[in-house]
Amino acid sequence: MKKVLTICIALIAVGSLQAQDAKMNDFINKLMAKMTVDEKIGQLNLVIPGGAVTGTVVSKDVDSKIRAGNVGGLFGITGPDKVRQAQDIAVKDSRLHIPLIFGLDVIHGHRTMFPIPLGLSCSWDTVLIERSAHIAAREASADGLAWAFSPMVDIARDPRWGRVSEGSGEDPYLGSRIAAAMVRGYQGKDLRNTESVMACVKHFALYGGAEGGREYNTVDMSRIKMFQYYLPPYKAAIDAGSGSIMSSFNEIDGIPATGNRWLLTDLLRNQWKFTGMVVSDYTSLNEMEAHGMGDLATISALALHAGLDMDMVGEGFLTTLKKSLAAGKITQKEIDQACRHILEAKYKLGLFTDPYGRMNTERAVKELLSSDNRKAAREISAHSIVLLKNKDQLLPLKKTGSIALVGPLADNHRNMLGTWSVAGDHSKSVSVIEGIKNVAGDLTINYAKGANISDDTVLVFRTNKLGVEIEPETRTAEAMIEEAVAAANKSDVVVAVVGEAADMSGESASRGEIVIPESQENLLKALVKTGKPVVVVLFNGRPLILKWENEHVNAMIDAWFPGTEAGNAIADVLFGNYNPSAKLSMTFPMSQGQIPIYYNAKNTGRPYASGDPNTKFKSDYLDISNDPLYPFGYGLSYTKFNYSPINLSNANISPSAPVVVKLTVTNTGNYDGEETAQLYIRDMVATVTQPVKELKKFQKVYLKKGESKELIFTLSTDDLKYVNSDLQWQYDPGAFKIFVGGNSRDVVSADLMGVLPKPQSPKPKTGSIIKTPKD
Repeated sequence: MKKVLTICIALIAVGSLQAQDAKMNDFINKLMAKMTVDEKIGQLNLVIPGGAVTGTVVSKDVDSKIRAGNVGGLFGITGPDKVRQAQDIAVKDSRLHIPLIFGLDVIHGHRTMFPIPLGLSCSWDTVLIERSAHIAAREASADGLAWAFSPMVDIARDPRWGRVSEGSGEDPYLGSRIAAAMVRGYQGKDLRNTESVMACVKHFALYGGAEGGREYNTVDMSRIKMFQYYLPPYKAAIDAGSGSIMSSFNEIDGIPATGNRWLLTDLLRNQWKFTGMVVSDYTSLNEMEAHGMGDLATISALALHAGLDMDMVGEGFLTTLKKSLAAGKITQKEIDQACRHILEAKYKLGLFTDPYGRMNTERAVKELLSSDNRKAAREISAHSIVLLKNKDQLLPLKKTGSIALVGPLADNHRNMLGTWSVAGDHSKSVSVIEGIKNVAGDLTINYAKGANISDDTVLVFRTNKLGVEIEPETRTAEAMIEEAVAAANKSDVVVAVVGEAADMSGESASRGEIVIPESQENLLKALVKTGKPVVVVLFNGRPLILKWENEHVNAMIDAWFPGTEAGNAIADVLFGNYNPSAKLSMTFPMSQGQIPIYYNAKNTGRPYASGDPNTKFKSDYLDISNDPLYPFGYGLSYTKFNYSPINLSNANISPSAPVVVKLTVTNTGNYDGEETAQLYIRDMVATVTQPVKELKKFQKVYLKKGESKELIFTLSTDDLKYVNSDLQWQYDPGAFKIFVGGNSRDVVSADLMGVLPKPQSPKPKTGSIIKTPKD
């Protein structure tokens, strides 16, 4: 009965969607019949009226272009009143009164900022991540926006690339789960709800594979690598219903993504059945000229034919498509198709019904930076902080006695939010010193800045291009360190708050030397020499080289850039109000010479085994280890977790017979806490070589001290598939290894055999008699 009811509900839902689509198609058909070619091309134009966000180009004569019907959308402005002014021009002054769509880079929050996405991903908590996106959508929509240029789902294995801060790390499974959660959080169940915004998945595709970790650089990889490791998060976001997607700056198979028909049409629309709209990245259409693809008219025609719908800022479509149409270089059908995709997005957002629905000043006052939103940000930020080291259980700290709080990021508001905090107000952020005072009020704090974020004048100049984040002192470095050492000598413990400035990571923030800046390294070395216990609180937008720190400081937490509630969340972790549970979503290298380094690497024909003294003619280095400093999935707790041996429901798995994986996790320490149990597989024999480990499942479990819980994972042969030479997902029977643990290195294992289903006996003919053998 339940199954019948489910089928009926599904059929009703399908019927309702079909009716909605029919109504939408009828509306848009009638509207497009009234539109001139110029007005259709105008819908393909996305402009920024001032204050360029990620490029040097700013649109001109925006108001007059809106009146002429030459603009489809705006980004870069917020606030109900400002957005309403622009919408008024479109709805009241243009010939056909077509509303604009308003977007912004809502990356990790809108006004209330959450941890940078790399930090969020370390929570391994898709419920919390979806909640952060939902709050961001409510705030953005209250502020006049209908479109978020997020989530960024690019898989990245090179921490030199600045935009690792904006993604979810190196793993396709974790990245896919987070991508889908973000889309659900932004869009909700119905885009017509004025508290939702349309997601824009970016950057399609493979942007995280930039050579040398250098921004905007070339990407070149095999199709198998593409489909198995880099493309799954985009597909997951599309399957979750994302309304739009953004093309990337890089080329794919020698053709820039913005003009790549295989990518934008053959794969995205024909194979993956995507029906939303595709927008270019900031002037990425125009930049195809520098790639060597032709002049502006040529590349604009190329992009339209490839399947690009909307041109961000560059206005190549606006200025060339009509001439190209007259010359027969493009077709009216191609213009109409792009225009339709944009109008459909506006229709689904309810903009034709109420173009002002997301411009509610009263709701903005209540929603933006509300106490509830800040409370959620504090909780989510604490869940994203990774405990990297805790020698002799130095942490959590006592709320009595004294600490030396030192470092250029200890009493700092500007850098708490991190990169891509476009609408965030850093003056509303909680600094670390404020957070510690809020959480440990009886503690004596001896504060000293100790160092500048950097004394490198070139790095300071380039970092400060989007606003002053590094404000060098006029005092000498020696004087600042002396002050910090004096504070340490009269304190019980030192808390050093060090790392990167906000825009030392992010777009156009690649770094060749991914270390803590020298000014701060010198400070840490002086503090360690005092003999006082040193706790490092690290601000960073990428994995850093921390070999010296790991060897010399007593404890270290990676706070990333925690957002508006940074100081409170950090203090909650330092003083034990919250027991850290986050796990790394990117591998931390021991040395820069190891980069790129990632856990799901392939074996070689001459594999190196960690600790093997006979390393000659093995795949290793002469001077450094292959092993990372901190492996993927790593993160400590104030308590300890023990994993029992794995129990499999069956030694064999087949397409018709999944296997249940069971094991018990026990909290053997002295604190209640959360543990993320991670399940990995290895395909021991395959027609295409497979990695030494691949993440396939994970569960986050809360255990009181002394408590045990049985964890249950169900594995099917779908989980064992890989991409073959025909670019199809394939399952092979044979030997598999199953691994479960608290990170990708420290695991318990079991063997599993993949088999094919037993052939079924032919069904007897109707009327035949089947004899049952006697017992």
